[in-house]
Amino acid sequence: MTAAGEATGETIGAVTELTRAADVIGACGSDALLLWAAQGAHPGVRAWTYGQALAVACPDLNRRDRMTVRGPAPQVAALVRSLAPRLGPQWRLLGEWPLMRELAHLLGVEPVGFEWMDTDRPPPPPTGDGEGDGGVRWLDDADAEVSALLQEASPSAWATPGVAGVRRWAGLRDDSGRLIATAADAWSCPQVGFLAGVATAPAHRGRGHAERVCRFVLAELVAACGRAALMVDSDNPTAIGVYERLGLRRRTVAASALTGG
Repeated sequence: MTAAGEATGETIGAVTELTRAADVIGACGSDALLLWAAQGAHPGVRAWTYGQALAVACPDLNRRDRMTVRGPAPQVAALVRSLAPRLGPQWRLLGEWPLMRELAHLLGVEPVGFEWMDTDRPPPPPTGDGEGDGGVRWLDDADAEVSALLQEASPSAWATPGVAGVRRWAGLRDDSGRLIATAADAWSCPQVGFLAGVATAPAHRGRGHAERVCRFVLAELVAACGRAALMVDSDNPTAIGVYERLGLRRRTVAASALTGG
């Protein structure tokens, strides 16, 4: 990625690679998913256009090499076909569900759906007799505690201490000082903060602890980045309900291998 102010891009046939960081971010518009995928156009991120199609490739994003796409399905399919030989088989496509469903037919891919949720406002204050976010703090030197809690409460969590892109952890402790709920600031970029790694100790569930931790982290991310987002499984209505109460809007997205076969 070249610095802003240099040549705008190189055209190979009808496919144009965007080489300025400002052009990559500008091409994403106000789409929080694409802005997150671009990760501030840091070194290693590449982006291409073909007609109205846009593809943003970011290595090691949420533990995968991801190519996020948008635009008319035929143009996106043509763009992906042209790029696939240049990239390795480990790359994963990511896009909104209607687009990915069309790509399933055009490219022979098999998309798996889940929910993207985002907001550009801080979470609303708690209602009723809630305790607010009292007691939730950013943690210092607590990787071992966070790892133990995740192993107990969410062993399949994608965000774990030590994984590239996981920046910091927030947590809530009980009266004895034991960590009982946590969430991470992970894979955030200047335009979009990202929440991941939410977990509550099984013995402490049903008391709103996860909501308190998420409210704290989301407020911090919106203040720092202007937006906050997360991903959640579509078959997890309890978590989706929590995130909707915190003001996040959802849309169904999907991921798949880069091409079929």
